Amino acid sequence: MENLDAVVAIAQRALIVTLEISLPILLVGLCVGLCVSLFQAVTQIQEQTLAFLPKLIAMATALIFLLPWLLSVITEYAREMLSELGAV
Repeated sequence: MENLDAVVAIAQRALIVTLEISLPILLVGLCVGLCVSLFQAVTQIQEQTLAFLPKLIAMATALIFLLPWLLSVITEYAREMLSELGAV
């Protein structure tokens, strides 16, 4: 039963870390997409690339700026997992 609890705890922590590292970038894409959609609704411009390109650029920029923080979160998670396994 201890093994099952450990596996559940590891899986739970993995999901939390996944949310932590993906949520900021997805929120940037959501905000930019909302702004572009409002702009398109107001101006009645219905161009597909207008909706896609700003989101892509904003998310790539957010990824570049958040990369040090993302790497620290992933590194800390890897250290936790390795220390629990007794490897470190």
